[in-house]
Amino acid sequence: MNQDLDIALLRTFVAIVDTGGLTSAGRKVGRTQPAITHQIRRLEEVVGRTLFEDNRRKLSLTHDGEVLLEFARGMLRLNDKARDRFSAPDIAGHVTLGTPDLYASYILPEVLENFSRSHPNVEIQLRCTRSIHLHAAVERNEIDIALMTNQPEFRRGQLIRHEPLVWVAGVGSSPELRKPLPLAVLPQGSVYRQLAFEALGSAGQQWSIRSVCDSIAGLQAAVFAGLAVSVFPRCAIIPNVRCLGEADGLPKLPPVELVMHRKTQGTSDAAEQLAQYIARELGDSTVGSLPANIAGSR
Repeated sequence: MNQDLDIALLRTFVAIVDTGGLTSAGRKVGRTQPAITHQIRRLEEVVGRTLFEDNRRKLSLTHDGEVLLEFARGMLRLNDKARDRFSAPDIAGHVTLGTPDLYASYILPEVLENFSRSHPNVEIQLRCTRSIHLHAAVERNEIDIALMTNQPEFRRGQLIRHEPLVWVAGVGSSPELRKPLPLAVLPQGSVYRQLAFEALGSAGQQWSIRSVCDSIAGLQAAVFAGLAVSVFPRCAIIPNVRCLGEADGLPKLPPVELVMHRKTQGTSDAAEQLAQYIARELGDSTVGSLPANIAGSR
């Protein structure tokens, strides 16, 4: 391969994979289906490999296509970071961002790092506490913006993404086999806690609370020690926990909504820029990883 890879071609390639079809990819990148087909042919000519299997019923990546997909995603991330850095408005200011500690630990570090690189004159102060406390702080205009777990009694915020919930236990222990089921939960007012209780109640299962923790670190300690089963968001799953499901006798859990709230008195340019950046970055991440076989064109 002697030619440089064209970012536009790579963007189209990734769009086909992410959306599952030529027509939907065309809507995403603003091109017609014939144009999309032409771009993929050009990309295959440049790399000298076939990227999709010859199957009219479904789009499936070849092995070379899977390899290129990893490179393409990385190249697009770097391209977009560079573009954002030099096209971002020259803003400065102080932003107080509220978020629960588990989101601060597991989904925000890379987002905040990239934002700070693009906006070096914006100072970000993090306030980490439970969503119920963050909502009250936003309503009192004590913080600028907050990324939190939605609750029915909250005023409606901007939906960022749906986050799946997972039953978890520690590696090397089997608390899910005990009766009644021992639980490690957040304090009252937690959506995770309420959804766990509702799911177990609907399934007719008995439980007992073994540990109440005010942070993800406390829940992890109880789980790692084998004291109890708990509920984690998928983003907080790490190697030393086991994910449990219906095969383990536990009911399916619904996802939670991650929402963005802004203070009622209006936000500064810096706060609004950060809010929009978080929404864009975390919203994109809900696509997740794609298997080799993807649905046919639609």
